[in-house]
Amino acid sequence: MINEYKKTDISKILDIINDASLRYKGVIPDDCWHEPYMSEQELIDEFSDGVRMYGYHHNNTLIGVIGIQEVKDVILIRHAYTLTSYQGRGTGSTLLKYLLKKNQNSRLLVGTWRNATWAIRFYEKFNFILHAKEQSTLLLKKYWKITSKQIKNSVVLERF
Repeated sequence: MINEYKKTDISKILDIINDASLRYKGVIPDDCWHEPYMSEQELIDEFSDGVRMYGYHHNNTLIGVIGIQEVKDVILIRHAYTLTSYQGRGTGSTLLKYLLKKNQNSRLLVGTWRNATWAIRFYEKFNFILHAKEQSTLLLKKYWKITSKQIKNSVVLERF
């Protein structure tokens, strides 16, 4: 079952994000990694910037989250994570399909770490196209509020 989550659910959402993000440790640059991966204040700021979060329940337990954010003329997919113990079982696919259905006529972008090859493959399965480095950099600067270090180490995929 998928439900929208609000600021009042921050601790539940953070549990998912910070568990699942452990997969990035040693994959992304050391100076981009920190624990926790996302702080409570960072998530509060994301909600304040218009990110809407959705969560997937299994046996009354939140096991996966995904967010969207309308920025200018696109919709960004933000913070897609599944608890480590549930990864590879279709939770992320179910959440992404839900968002794709809700946003059928929108230009969708998702950013991820360049070395997170599993994430890139995941989005490519859903017909997202990986942009070249130059175009990714332009899109990241236009639509995201991230550091130049993150921009240098990230890519953008798009679904029209």
